[in-house]
Amino acid sequence: MEIKVNFLDNLRLEAKFDDFTVTTDQPIRYKGDGSAPSPFDYFLASSALCAAYFVKVYCKARDISTDNIHLSQNNIVDPEDRYNQIFQIQVELPDDISDKDRQGILRSIDRCTVKKVVQTGPEFKIETVENLDSDANAMLMGQSDVSSDGASTFILGKDLPVEQTIANMTGMLADLGMKIEISSWRNIVPNVWSLHIRDAVSPMCFTNGKGASKESALCSALGEFIERLNNNFFYNDQFFGTDIANSEFVHYPNEKWFPLTEDDALPSGILDDYCLDIYNPDEELFGSHLIDTNSGNKERGICTIPYTRQSDGETVYIPSNLIENLFLSNGMSAGNNLQEAHVQCLSEIFERAVKREIIQDEIVLPDVPMHVLEKYPSILAGIKGLEEQGFPIVVKDASLGGQFPVMCVTLMNPKTGGVFASFGAHPSLEVALERSLTELLQGRSFEGLNDVPKPTFNSMAVSEPENFVEHFIDSTGVISWRFFSDKHDYEFCEWDFSGTSEEEANSLFGILKDLEKEVYVAELTDLGASACRILVPDYSEIYPVEDLVWDNTNKALDYREDILNLHSLNDKQLAMLVSRLEESQLDNYTDVPTLIGIVFDDNTVWGQLTIMELKILIYLALGAHEDAMELVGEFLQFNDNTVQRGLFYQAMNAVLEVTLDEELKLDDFIHNFSRMFGKDLMDNVVGSVTGEVRFYGLTKTSMQLEGIEPHLRLIESYKKLHQARKENAVK
Repeated sequence: MEIKVNFLDNLRLEAKFDDFTVTTDQPIRYKGDGSAPSPFDYFLASSALCAAYFVKVYCKARDISTDNIHLSQNNIVDPEDRYNQIFQIQVELPDDISDKDRQGILRSIDRCTVKKVVQTGPEFKIETVENLDSDANAMLMGQSDVSSDGASTFILGKDLPVEQTIANMTGMLADLGMKIEISSWRNIVPNVWSLHIRDAVSPMCFTNGKGASKESALCSALGEFIERLNNNFFYNDQFFGTDIANSEFVHYPNEKWFPLTEDDALPSGILDDYCLDIYNPDEELFGSHLIDTNSGNKERGICTIPYTRQSDGETVYIPSNLIENLFLSNGMSAGNNLQEAHVQCLSEIFERAVKREIIQDEIVLPDVPMHVLEKYPSILAGIKGLEEQGFPIVVKDASLGGQFPVMCVTLMNPKTGGVFASFGAHPSLEVALERSLTELLQGRSFEGLNDVPKPTFNSMAVSEPENFVEHFIDSTGVISWRFFSDKHDYEFCEWDFSGTSEEEANSLFGILKDLEKEVYVAELTDLGASACRILVPDYSEIYPVEDLVWDNTNKALDYREDILNLHSLNDKQLAMLVSRLEESQLDNYTDVPTLIGIVFDDNTVWGQLTIMELKILIYLALGAHEDAMELVGEFLQFNDNTVQRGLFYQAMNAVLEVTLDEELKLDDFIHNFSRMFGKDLMDNVVGSVTGEVRFYGLTKTSMQLEGIEPHLRLIESYKKLHQARKENAVK
């Protein structure tokens, strides 16, 4: 994690990381102002807080109340060496906690991350640099260096050694000015590694990696980062800002724009007949449905990306809006070469499509015989490691009789009754099996496996589209109990589609041809990587096709400008905005940042703003107290906002009750209301009711996004890609 420090007045300092700011000072006796804890005080507190966190996680997983659990830390300093200290952590437990859980809580404290880092002894590297932002991949050093002895490590599925692959990818990221940091590693069972990497400047840009070794996991994370950069996935559904929206190109230099027609019909030249039959079967799709959310440039029309139709090599223009709404990240990849990228893309598509078929149709898969698993001892070691921790593992052949290169590893959690089905795909059975296992534990601790859902015999719950989305996002959807039947629907097949990358790609394309599916390929090399995206209509979508008409993300365009200009709207404009929100049938609990495609700081009112709260604030600004009162009651009933925001609306509810009652006078209650909620809060509540305070807690902004630092950082991140593409197009 990158922490940037600013020097403030006197001895005060300010550390900024992610969306947080920590201020430190020194005691007055050390010439400070005593306005904040010292850096060392924060260090001491971090170990106590970290220990308490692990206690909380342990108790929460077992429904143990922490109301009567108390933890403290004392630091015993050696009088002869003040750097030699004993951190004495004590925990007070109530009598009703069993001996087993007492020992479990103590073991959980022993897992404190701060403690383990201190005990290991961190290494400090202190140096000067010309520019803090220019050393793009400093935080990957030590992980990504090519072996000094020139060793080359090849792994299945990669055409270059991992050392060279990592060097190539980090070099490309450095050229783009992306400062990548590794924020976490996990290796909880043998031969199963995962990590989380992100852009230090814009943490919204992140990926996870997995593999049988830490090097292969790093390869995976970097490859996914590069594929998402090339496909603009980090910026999916987000507003690019007015400058990019009006620039020469928005997404790619080869994009093509189609102006909207007067009757809003789909312009001629968009999609082909095959796609139109799938995406517009009932003639309900109009041009306005396909305006891209990122630019929101209605005057410019529909932005399309050229794809090559695999069957005949013809170019088909596919709207970026359609891709972003239906496919998410499915079918994106980067590789050492385009053939390798094609193999990864197609493997991923088969993994998700076959997984969907198995889960929705409640197909019973055959177990993989032990004599087959024994051919892969490193994978078997990982499986045994999980079983030794009390998690039974079921390994199944998901190839549906040898048709598809897919495997499945399913974990059972006897403590909670939950199950977690993880799928992996690749032309090599060994790689597919390894991916199934590493996907199972990607970014997860043993405690995290307590959150997996329980299986069900309810076929409706299994087959609903939202369940598949959950499976796609993090594999935590529900599966059927029928999945565990011994009466399987297919016989086990020890399949093998492997060969050279070119042979594997041809084999996978051949499967889709046999299924009579059209395939559309975009090869993306303008950032210096071999990346691509493959779309298989009516096969590789994640969201239902109906979403293009009924739940399109470009609904943001109906609200974005007005919401960002909220403080500048007059009463008529506010009334029109709240009327549109009421008529839209949007869920009141939809969060506004998602609705309008803007990344706010989660720790601000904007960051947690819902449509319901926005309506309340607009009604208050308009003096529509009865309308506001109705929603305030609902807000209080289902509020999951901050405690302080909840108190604001509790006080608001009381003030509105008095205001709307003709027999009551607010002046008679202000004294005790202020004693209950505090004078400052009451001033803002009363001001909101009288109209003197408008949109309490929402800082003023506009379409220029001033003050919205997380989103501005995201746009700056995208501008690096935009500039690189522009320069490459000129070349």
